[in-house]
Amino acid sequence: MEKRMQEIAARKAEIRSLLQSGAECDLDAIQAELETLETEERAIQKRQEIANKLNVGDVRGRIILPPGAKAGQDDEQRSEIDTTTMEYRTAFMKYVLRGTPIPAELRADATTTTAGAPIPQNVLNTVVDKLLASGMILPLVTQTNYKGGVAIPNSSVKPVATWVAESAGSDKQAKTTGSIIFGYYKLRCAVAVSLEVDTMAVPAFEAVLINNVSQAMVIALEQAIISGTGSGQPTGIISAGTPVNAGQVITGTPSRKSFVAAEGALDIAYEATAKWCMTKQTWNAMLGESDTAGQPVARVNEGIPGKLSRTLLGREVVLCNYLPSFATGLTAGTVWAFLFDFSDYVLNTNYNINIQRYQEIWVGDDWVTRAVLIADGKVTDPNSLVTLVK
Repeated sequence: MEKRMQEIAARKAEIRSLLQSGAECDLDAIQAELETLETEERAIQKRQEIANKLNVGDVRGRIILPPGAKAGQDDEQRSEIDTTTMEYRTAFMKYVLRGTPIPAELRADATTTTAGAPIPQNVLNTVVDKLLASGMILPLVTQTNYKGGVAIPNSSVKPVATWVAESAGSDKQAKTTGSIIFGYYKLRCAVAVSLEVDTMAVPAFEAVLINNVSQAMVIALEQAIISGTGSGQPTGIISAGTPVNAGQVITGTPSRKSFVAAEGALDIAYEATAKWCMTKQTWNAMLGESDTAGQPVARVNEGIPGKLSRTLLGREVVLCNYLPSFATGLTAGTVWAFLFDFSDYVLNTNYNINIQRYQEIWVGDDWVTRAVLIADGKVTDPNSLVTLVK
């Protein structure tokens, strides 16, 4: 009970500071919250007085309040706040747009004025879905949610079966394993809220927020997957931190000869799963190429839903804007296309996105909403990677 009394006192202090600052706020919501806090405070005091008369000492447990009054949840209840309810979604929208504090009964213990407000689960799920739907790279990689700092074992050697004579045995083989450790890298997206958004209903507001967050984060995540440096961000497929096997770096220009050489360097074990990755400009440079029989090297087919299907030497092509085009004047050693099984890249993501709202006092008067995502990524098996460099 003492802990809850401290929380009530702290929340009253927050409300007092908010009113003294003269900031824009919802006075009706503040008055309702204050009345709830005072009702709960009186109930706690009354229960403690009864306990003191009976020499019980400090009491614990749930407080029974008058009908209609809402109590602050205990630790277990407060950690299970349902963020999908319209009540929380409306309170969340008011917090983002106007800075109105979320009522105590809707806030978890970790949610303070400094920690921000948890994004509603239905919005969070839609953000994740939008990330997968709008990107060319994200749907292809392997996604996990391991805790950062945990070593994930991976094997570098596979056992080999041998033919033996009747009643004969075979040598025991040790299975060599290594490990992959994912770190914590923060992806931050700040979105300014305009007057048009400020007057929207809850569903429309959520749609705008989803669109802003997903469009910004999908570009940053996919850029990191392709060429992330590994310093302050995930390690990309073609970054210096990803090893490439000897013989799997092909030097050349966008030509049939270069792509055939890359196909020859790809291990047959990855024949069915590897894909080409390049820019649209590089792809278009291959559209006019043909083999010695006059057959086109690059083909474009229109599928049943009208989606273009691109193949190069019979292999699927994934286009992206995260690689340089060969025609842009590259320096020697720069990767301009590659072959890779994208499932061999693991994106370890913590989707616990938090939202905060602040005002840029020294820059302007705009209210800014920011979203934060924690992620890391690495290539777990570089054997399917063949790079084409200048």
